[in-house]
Amino acid sequence: MLATRGLVEITRLGVAMGGESRTFYGLTGLGDLIVTCGSPHSRNRRAGELIAKGNSIEEAKKQIGMTIESIDNIDSAYCLAKKYKVEMPIVETVYHVLYNGLNPKEAVNQLMTRELKAE
Repeated sequence: MLATRGLVEITRLGVAMGGESRTFYGLTGLGDLIVTCGSPHSRNRRAGELIAKGNSIEEAKKQIGMTIESIDNIDSAYCLAKKYKVEMPIVETVYHVLYNGLNPKEAVNQLMTRELKAE
């Protein structure tokens, strides 16, 4: 669910910024999302797992020892969503986990129990 919804979110933002939606359904969008979400070798996934277990951002960065793009870019995505008035609930929720102390389990619960909308 999160990967599918994530693809919708990044596509909406990209289109709002002047991109073409088909760009996001190729390797640079869907391909990267599949690897990021599915591979145990993904730095972003490993960081998310560490943070979900209660580690801080700094602890996750130290344990991984390499750039974690999702942590470095979530603030930018959050700000761009506001600027372009694009609804991005996953980005917003992850931002609140990383920077406002939202409990990761509560975050998943909030995302999974959102009101259904026609898309």
